[in-house]
Amino acid sequence: MQFVGIIILLVIVVLLISLVLANVRVVPQSKAYVVERLGTYYATWDTGLHVKIPFIDRIAKIVSLKEQVVDFKPQPVITKDNVTMQIDTVVFYQITDPKLYTYGVESPISAIENLSATTLRNIIGELELDSTLTSRDTINAKIRVILDEATDPWGIKVNRVELKNIIPPREIQDAMEKQMKAERERRESILRAEGEKQSRILVAEGHKESKILEAEAEKQSAILKAEAVKEAKIREAEGEADAILKVQQATADAIKLLNDANANDAVIRLKALEAFQKAADGQATKIIIPSEIQGLAGLAEGVTQAVKK
Repeated sequence: MQFVGIIILLVIVVLLISLVLANVRVVPQSKAYVVERLGTYYATWDTGLHVKIPFIDRIAKIVSLKEQVVDFKPQPVITKDNVTMQIDTVVFYQITDPKLYTYGVESPISAIENLSATTLRNIIGELELDSTLTSRDTINAKIRVILDEATDPWGIKVNRVELKNIIPPREIQDAMEKQMKAERERRESILRAEGEKQSRILVAEGHKESKILEAEAEKQSAILKAEAVKEAKIREAEGEADAILKVQQATADAIKLLNDANANDAVIRLKALEAFQKAADGQATKIIIPSEIQGLAGLAEGVTQAVKK
């Protein structure tokens, strides 16, 4: 009997230890445990060691506090100009309140999906096809604001919303491809025309520069020639001036010598006669003879006859 009692005691101890270990919980990082006591919310366990009361406390939900990503399947939407498209969205969200997330709404992810689809239809319904294709950032921002406000009571924060794919109907895609091809051809034609225009402009500018350079060269040549002619005339004038100066100097020197020699009137008149003789050797057709020279000429003639006799 004593052996049986020991065995029973050991079993009880093992069961107690197992029960205690089964009710000890270590909450890891980025996790939160929502605990109920007798079916009512009791507490939210954060990171660390926690012990619950057996058969009374129950872990109702384990919530991840990391940012999560959910990719929703494509939703059919109709634009303002009655084009039906398929658009799928990607939502980045994070649980900020585990209690509200647990008790706020049934199937939170499904609720977010339906809400995002409804919001997307409302926003796209106000836009035309072209605006839808070129306004992704605007659409993303509007959906995020609406989802974030709507999910606050659920303990969820929507950080980001992205339109993953926008798939228009096949005929719209064909029309868009043709439009893009026509646009590329138009741009190619414009670029080709611009290239030809620039080429012609460059050629014309080259001819213009060539003409300008030729005119400048001719101008410089004419200036150099004029400078050379001017320099030659200056030198010629300077030579003539020097010759006149020398003649005048020689005349002055002769007069000075005559003055120094005390020449009488006869000598002076004789010099004047020599000068008159030189003047007469020219091409003049009429010569006016001063009276003094006439008398001197007569005197010279008389002397000459006397010498001959």
